[in-house]
Amino acid sequence: MGVTSVTGDLTDRASVLEGMKGCDWVINLANIYTFWEPDKQVYTDVNIEGNRNVMEAALETGIHKMVHVSTAGIYGKPAERPFSEESPVGPVRFSEYFRTKYEGDLIAWDLYKRKGLPLVVIYPCAVLGPGDPKTTGQYIQDLIHRRMPATVFHDSILTWVHVRDVAEAIVRAAEKENNIGEKYLIGRQELSLKEFNDMVRDISGVRLPRMRLPDSIVTINARLLTWLADIIKKPPLWGMSVDQIRTMKEGFRVDGSKAERELDITYTPVQQALEEAIASYQR
Repeated sequence: MGVTSVTGDLTDRASVLEGMKGCDWVINLANIYTFWEPDKQVYTDVNIEGNRNVMEAALETGIHKMVHVSTAGIYGKPAERPFSEESPVGPVRFSEYFRTKYEGDLIAWDLYKRKGLPLVVIYPCAVLGPGDPKTTGQYIQDLIHRRMPATVFHDSILTWVHVRDVAEAIVRAAEKENNIGEKYLIGRQELSLKEFNDMVRDISGVRLPRMRLPDSIVTINARLLTWLADIIKKPPLWGMSVDQIRTMKEGFRVDGSKAERELDITYTPVQQALEEAIASYQR
């Protein structure tokens, strides 16, 4: 495909500079996307300081456009729902991942304002797609392989998006002219966790857990399992870290229509995204 691969590390500024030499655009997807780590310092090292290295290297090498991939989670829970790109962010980030991604974003926007960094930022919602090894993919697999003892937070609402739509938005944001300084939330279809679970059941043919845990019990269990995980340095059972549970409980409702208008993307139905994801896990 004519690709030149350069091995680097966000925490090694020299390697980042080396990778950017001779390039016109940078698309920055590098981050620590998890809801629990044995050493939380890695979130700061990569999502904040590593992000700073990327942005400063882009300025130093004269990059024409920086497309930075963030997350809708940096908005927290704004008063406006569904929220848009211009909504004021909420007062709280619900995980260390969201908190450090937000701090990294602030660095990028500061360099845009003070030094003219040619910045465009993409904010994906809850991403779905085949072969996903991350949080959402693990949750689906736990459901269809009957590893989940109970369902939780039936009324929590999240906005979902197919991974291909995110990729399409990134490319179109890079190709679009005269959009430096723009933000794009990517995602449109809202589903409660109950609706999401029911859709997984209907597609997979696998019965859901009969038990539903009360919200307060889920929160207590998450604290206990996270405490244990921090001691034994292994991820909490069923992904029940405090950060993941807070994110699931609070949810986020997003208006991603700007990307439809300005980037000319068409959102894939959540059902299709789930069908592809479940098929990949049932092979």
